[in-house]
Amino acid sequence: MTIERVILHCDCNSFFASVETVLDPSLGQGPMAVCGDPKSRHGIILAKNEAAKRCGVQTAETIWQAQRKCPGLRLVPPHREAYVDFSRRINAIYQRYTDQVEPFGIDESWLDVTGSQQLFGDGPEIADRLRAEVARETGLTISVGVSFNKVFAKLGSDYRKPDATTVISRENWREIVFPLPVGALLYVGEAVEKELAGLYITTIGHLAAADPARLAARLGKHGRQLYEYANGRDDSPVRRFDQPREIKSIGNGMTFRRDLSGEREFHTGVAALADEVAERLRRHRFCAMTVQLQIKDTRLRVISRQCLLPRPTALADELTAAAMELARNCWDFSLPVRMLTVTACQLVEAAEAPEQLSLFDAGDPDARQRRLALEETMDSLRGRYGRGIITPGSLVRNELIGPGVEEEDG
Repeated sequence: MTIERVILHCDCNSFFASVETVLDPSLGQGPMAVCGDPKSRHGIILAKNEAAKRCGVQTAETIWQAQRKCPGLRLVPPHREAYVDFSRRINAIYQRYTDQVEPFGIDESWLDVTGSQQLFGDGPEIADRLRAEVARETGLTISVGVSFNKVFAKLGSDYRKPDATTVISRENWREIVFPLPVGALLYVGEAVEKELAGLYITTIGHLAAADPARLAARLGKHGRQLYEYANGRDDSPVRRFDQPREIKSIGNGMTFRRDLSGEREFHTGVAALADEVAERLRRHRFCAMTVQLQIKDTRLRVISRQCLLPRPTALADELTAAAMELARNCWDFSLPVRMLTVTACQLVEAAEAPEQLSLFDAGDPDARQRRLALEETMDSLRGRYGRGIITPGSLVRNELIGPGVEEEDG
């Protein structure tokens, strides 16, 4: 007899804004939002409290848009170290109930409590205990979804907010899940939602009833996977908290101090990002087989392109060259650029990466190895004395590059 899994998804309510309110209780007296510094071009809303949400303030909109909706909106800068500290404290509370705790971002975690029920009660009881303990010990509230798989547990935590427990069971899941908009389903982003709308699929119920072959024709393997999710079929395990996360990509994004103008400045931005991506590839002992470039313009529109590399690499100049080639094929350098992201994808272990000589190295087969040794020496110097001890010449005293790099190991 197979034991039914019991999966929780715990989601901190308005996490950044709630932490700020714990640090400064006066912020709880009206609408408030956490935002970046407009002077460094991070002038968007990062999080908002419930009062601001009732005024229509939305995450990722510009500050001026939010203030137009909510003239009395209080704005505070982010305190990222505090967010990390609260996240660790909350996950430590989760680990009292199970060692299968898988963070999903800084403010969400899945828990598998299947084996914990004899000690702590059934899934809803554990969810309610967690809500009470988190509130008592941190001052924050969480919403918890309880279900038989990870996808529906996450739907449950989103279903009622703030500070609620929602059970999506074998008996009621169709009643709860099918009417929800398809965009509520895990891994259905805006682009996928638009593709599904083209197939007249607007709810999860529509997706569950769709022809999987038609979905695959439109969305590839992802279409079939979403079909399975919509029909309640997800057996992905909850990873242990101490289990290393598999890294599938390494990326860096930067919003620049001012808009990039022209190919030379574009190249400077790409080189800065590729330099850090390459360093982190070497730190994790990976090479990349694919490079992805994302470009965000001043109207916040994003285009994304990627290409397969001639050979796996962890060298900054090769990542830069590939990203610039993508840019030349898709971008008009006369247009201003607000943000760039360079991501290394299709990672392979460096020790297992196949080596293939290029025409560039034909006269000196060891040239590439010497470049790798040089960049590893730079890594060592930066580790001992700080990143600023050595940097590419094009980045020295460059006014474009400053705070605002967003690292992501995916």
